[in-house]
Amino acid sequence: MAVTADKTNSQLQLVFENGTDEKGNVKYRTKSFNNVKMDATAEQLYNVAIVLVPLQQRLLLMIERNDSAILTNL
Repeated sequence: MAVTADKTNSQLQLVFENGTDEKGNVKYRTKSFNNVKMDATAEQLYNVAIVLVPLQQRLLLMIERNDSAILTNL
């Protein structure tokens, strides 16, 4: 039983600190960039994110890549 994964979508997400709540816990805000080229390397996405960060008002916490795929049993 061979299962294949066909990528359907890729997304770049920047996670920022967004202040604190009433209990003092850190809140987060995510900015997402959809329709990222699925063959983009991690280094390419990182470099794009680093260029975007100075345009933001919040402190960057992490850079994420989220890929979606359809799994098929052949």
